[in-house]
Amino acid sequence: MDIVLALKALIMGLVEGFTEFLPISSTGHLVLAGSLLNFTGEKAKVFEIAIQGGAMVAVIWEFHKKIGEVLFGMFREARARRFALNVAVGFLPAAGLGFLFEHKIKAVLFAPLPVALAFIIGGLVILWVERRARDNPVAVRVQSVDDMTTLDALKVGFAQVFALIPGTSRSGATIIGGMMFGLSRKVATEFSFFLAIPTLLAATFYSLWKERALLSAADLPLFSIGAVVAFASAFACIRWLLRYISTHTFTPFAWYRIVFGIVVIVSAYSGMITWAE
Repeated sequence: MDIVLALKALIMGLVEGFTEFLPISSTGHLVLAGSLLNFTGEKAKVFEIAIQGGAMVAVIWEFHKKIGEVLFGMFREARARRFALNVAVGFLPAAGLGFLFEHKIKAVLFAPLPVALAFIIGGLVILWVERRARDNPVAVRVQSVDDMTTLDALKVGFAQVFALIPGTSRSGATIIGGMMFGLSRKVATEFSFFLAIPTLLAATFYSLWKERALLSAADLPLFSIGAVVAFASAFACIRWLLRYISTHTFTPFAWYRIVFGIVVIVSAYSGMITWAE
């Protein structure tokens, strides 16, 4: 296997792992990294989809105890059944609308200006939500994922729909949406992680099935490098984020998004990055 290509796969895996669960849009960062590394084209897009699976496994690994309790307790505990139902309900809005409108959304919105605007508007929304949380802390209703209602989960699910817009960030949409609807920062973040499992699983397998003609056995080593690195970096990121939110807000990520949005505009219209790819 080409060493340079393997190094590119490693870097892309790091980018995926470190950005998938932060409210900063992994898609935008993968496009930027792919353009800078000249790692583009149809096969690169399939690679980016495949390494999401590594990030998803990191969530399962981190929360395996909770997942096991739910799976084995569904037939005898109402709490476990409610939690499983909440994850399913939260998954459905984005899954359904994504299946119906994915191609139209990408055709219309996957361009430099819409992506940059999504970054910037998302950053401004985070600033507003964090300011509201600071000024009105009593608005928090839910302090544990086990206390979420099905309506709470459905609201977060509809918030996740905004992640279909390139540059929005699935994690950002679900975490900030959850905080808007009365979840604590910790609960919103944890539920975002759990919601990532069916979302990334469905997106990965559906996309790989659609693009199966582009895959071959020769791709396995490259894809394995990306997936393993994405798993390791995502696992480290999840551990770090869970510690971070106990004493910090998402405000720094908001300012990062705004700056990144400006970078998208400048790099695109100066010709440095071909974002349309």
